[in-house]
Amino acid sequence: MSECQHLPALPRPEPAAAHPTCPECEAAGSHPVQLRLCLVCGHVGCCDSSPYRHATDHFRETGHAVMRSYEPGQSWRWCYVDQRLV
Repeated sequence: MSECQHLPALPRPEPAAAHPTCPECEAAGSHPVQLRLCLVCGHVGCCDSSPYRHATDHFRETGHAVMRSYEPGQSWRWCYVDQRLV
């Protein structure tokens, strides 16, 4: 993992999760495969292995570059802009 230019701009402490699961999946009656937490605003979205890919859609709509896994025991982070673990 490495640093990227988007990390210094992230709020500290990281935002609380806005929802316990992906609200877009809930509304669609779908079950998310894995959850991702936006480290800019706290949006919780499903990963790209889920049918709807709401975490990536959130990045495309907002430009919020960095997310982390919102799965128990995982803490890795991903930058959508740099396309790498950070």
